[in-house]
Amino acid sequence: MSLSKNQIQQLQRLLRGETIAWSSLNTDMRNTLIGEDLIIIKTNRSRKSIYVPNAEALKMFLEHHFEELRGMDWRSEDFSTAISRSELAANSGNSKTKEIRSCPGFMVNSYDPVYAKLNGKDIVIAPQEGTMLFVADWDQFEIPKEVLVVGIENMENFRRIREQRHLFPTDRPILFVSRYPQSTDLRNWLQNISNDYLHFGDFDLAGMRIFETEFHKFLGSRASFFIPADIETRISNGSTERYNTQYAKFKSYIPKDTRLLPLYNMINHYHRCYDQEGYII
Repeated sequence: MSLSKNQIQQLQRLLRGETIAWSSLNTDMRNTLIGEDLIIIKTNRSRKSIYVPNAEALKMFLEHHFEELRGMDWRSEDFSTAISRSELAANSGNSKTKEIRSCPGFMVNSYDPVYAKLNGKDIVIAPQEGTMLFVADWDQFEIPKEVLVVGIENMENFRRIREQRHLFPTDRPILFVSRYPQSTDLRNWLQNISNDYLHFGDFDLAGMRIFETEFHKFLGSRASFFIPADIETRISNGSTERYNTQYAKFKSYIPKDTRLLPLYNMINHYHRCYDQEGYII
């Protein structure tokens, strides 16, 4: 998929936090971003518009899949470099403008050391605060069976795990993982191990659906959705706008995992959602 000047401009607007018209992005780009749950659709009578709930996640996705966008200053009005590279790639048939896997893998983090193996050698996962580790050879990455794997959807939460230590159990080692850059590598790795998986995402209809379609569907009962003890209080004071925006898309969604039903009913009762960033102390 090659990017025109107009498409790059529209993506920049989204990354700046603006809402754009539904027709501003071409069909392929819209379908791709919807499939990755990177954009949210707002409906106002007959008009549709698009906004981005997580600009950092969208930025990482675009730079991972489009070589011409890497290193681009999204705040700048000067698109000449990115556009010329895009046009050159399109004209030359450069396959790098399509989805690429130049850096497979996923990110891991921890606030206590986690002992693991990579390519048969012992390693310790203990990133210094302010850093995280990227595991490229994920198919050669092994962890002890007692380690709890916690998947974090939002990059801000993933980066600041030490400020959420109070949320998680203290009786077992925990490895935090992130599925960004977007790929199936993390899920494939999880399918190859037997560890319990705990999914920490937004407390909304989209967050539950991501868990069910991306993880529970493939991991079964050893995958669970993290529901804090105080979530009802938080949701009762959450975002009505987010709920209304998502309802148009997810009104027919009902969780198949019955463990999600109390949260699902709570969200629909209050007509509110709650972002996971609220749990960062």
